Amino acid sequence: MRSFLEIKKHYNFTAEDEKRLLGLSPVMVDNVDKVVNSVHDWIIQTDVALKLFKNDTIMNHIMNQVRKWFISLFSGKYDSAFYDYLIRIGQKHEKAGVDPHFISRAMNIVRNKCIDILSKEIENSEQRAGFLISLEKILDITLDIINASYIEEEIKVYSPAYRLKSRIVGYGEIFSQFLNMALVLGLIIVTLAVVYLCGRDIYEIFVGKLEQTIVTALGSVLILWVMLELINTEIVHLKGGKFKISVFVGVALVTTIREVMISTLKHDSIEFIGALVASVLVIGIIYWLVKRTEEEKR
Repeated sequence: MRSFLEIKKHYNFTAEDEKRLLGLSPVMVDNVDKVVNSVHDWIIQTDVALKLFKNDTIMNHIMNQVRKWFISLFSGKYDSAFYDYLIRIGQKHEKAGVDPHFISRAMNIVRNKCIDILSKEIENSEQRAGFLISLEKILDITLDIINASYIEEEIKVYSPAYRLKSRIVGYGEIFSQFLNMALVLGLIIVTLAVVYLCGRDIYEIFVGKLEQTIVTALGSVLILWVMLELINTEIVHLKGGKFKISVFVGVALVTTIREVMISTLKHDSIEFIGALVASVLVIGIIYWLVKRTEEEKR
């Protein structure tokens, strides 16, 4: 399956869409019963669909799941956890033997009911149009992922090679997540060490030479700032966000700048300081190029 980032990019699902959907949350939560009832009414009127529900307990459970899913559409959180949640929905539908046609039809009912709710609740036509665009995107994305995971589950049944491939990929993803969490833990430990270094340098301001210790402490604060940015970047990546190489280049840049400041105070050789300054220039250019590339890919 495609990655969630790729899917969102194809549907042009932006931060503005996330903001709109989150803004719709109060309205949609208040009207969630109407949506659930619409799906329920369609099921009981469709003999083929009704056969999947053997008793009222199963029906109530499914309706509660529909309610949970619908509310999640307006949570404002569209990360890897949301992506995995939709995949599991598709997998469960495949195991239950639900025809993809009925999934699409149910989504159509939800879509129509949402349009009806927007028409009644949002008076401003321009604002309503914006909400509708974002709503259409998230419903299309949801249907895309559910159906894709459904098809993938079907392929696994008939293709041992594909089943083996899926298992290997699954284990690889678990291993990758484990390494990412280990990386975050490592960054936290390093950041704590930087905090200690920063605290020590600040302490030196009061007991050492003021002009030297202030510059050293400033360099430590810069490194601490970059470490925090590194942790935030990795957390965003774990949630399904983009991985920013520029942050790592920034670490090298700030570290080198700190060395220049310290070397200047120590009165190191001109050649050594010149080499550090040249390094700052080169890393700075690399940082600018990487940052520019990341901005263009947004």
